[in-house]
Amino acid sequence: MKIIMTGGGTGGHIYPALAIAESLKNKYEDCEILFVGTKKGIESTLIPKYGYNFKEITVSGFRRKLSKDTIKSASDAFKGLKEALKIVKDFRPDMIIGTGGYVCGPMVLAGKLKGVKTAIHEQNAYPGVTNRILSRMVDRLYLSYEESKKYFKNVNRSIMTGNPVRDEFVKMDKSKARKQLNIKDDEKLILSFGGSGGALKINQCAMDLIRKIQGDLDLKFIHVTGKRYYNDFIAELENSDICLKGNVSVEKYLDNMPVVMGACDLVIGRAGALTLAEINALGLPSILIPSPNVAGNHQFMNASVVSGAGAGILIEEKNLDESFSQLVMELIKDDKKLKAMGIKSKDMAFLDSADVIANDVKKLISK
Repeated sequence: MKIIMTGGGTGGHIYPALAIAESLKNKYEDCEILFVGTKKGIESTLIPKYGYNFKEITVSGFRRKLSKDTIKSASDAFKGLKEALKIVKDFRPDMIIGTGGYVCGPMVLAGKLKGVKTAIHEQNAYPGVTNRILSRMVDRLYLSYEESKKYFKNVNRSIMTGNPVRDEFVKMDKSKARKQLNIKDDEKLILSFGGSGGALKINQCAMDLIRKIQGDLDLKFIHVTGKRYYNDFIAELENSDICLKGNVSVEKYLDNMPVVMGACDLVIGRAGALTLAEINALGLPSILIPSPNVAGNHQFMNASVVSGAGAGILIEEKNLDESFSQLVMELIKDDKKLKAMGIKSKDMAFLDSADVIANDVKKLISK
């Protein structure tokens, strides 16, 4: 069985693909997997680290206004399709699975033109343009939210799977994670981060929280600034005469995110689909601050689903003010509410998402 996995641009597109690939490899010994992405995307360096073969094709996003960039995008699209067709011809896959990003367009189209079974996985409650277009031609549509169905035409070809997450999150043991981080049973841990690149507004909220939390022996706080904001954040701390106590840690990036998330009692962050899937897999309560700078405002819609289920609290950036720190402090000390939110968060998790997709892939190929 030969599978092409394609997706790129962000970890939110790549990590679900890796989770699906891992499940396919574990279930079917004869499964050969090839990843296709772009040279500029993080997939070009990330995928080989996991031991998979990787090929690049040319692709770029389209601008809505006619310009020189539009002409270049059209040229890249034609070149990318030509490259995709060659990959399909040489690799001869049984199926092509797209997990998001512009690169999925030429690869899935090439598969369709060559008579190969195709599928896409949509991570968000509000689907992207590429997936809305591709959904009309694929054999299977894997969905993460019931709310996204209304945006697709061929829902009869869809299956609710949730977002695949890595085993590191699904199998994480909270007590072991806390021991690894030297966190005592009577201490609460809050984690805040603004996605892989960081977020200025969340950093500002974290600064206020540090003022309240530092020195509180019952609380530990880990904040991830993002690499580009780290130096400025530390400089602002120093200018404000804030001396970090032992219960507060500021990091530019976390290599052990599954362990830190697994150990914490409350997460503050963005509402990307992958982040929410990881939060749900761990059964964590959350305060979600969706990025307003994403296509279709899909993070707001993702967060709305979580808050609507009672698993998290949604706060838009425009509504952030000095009351935010007080909200966090009240919530972290409300054990009853944290527990209730955590249970509802766990209820939202699709812990076997990757396996459901892997099983369906085998079924489709066997038809």
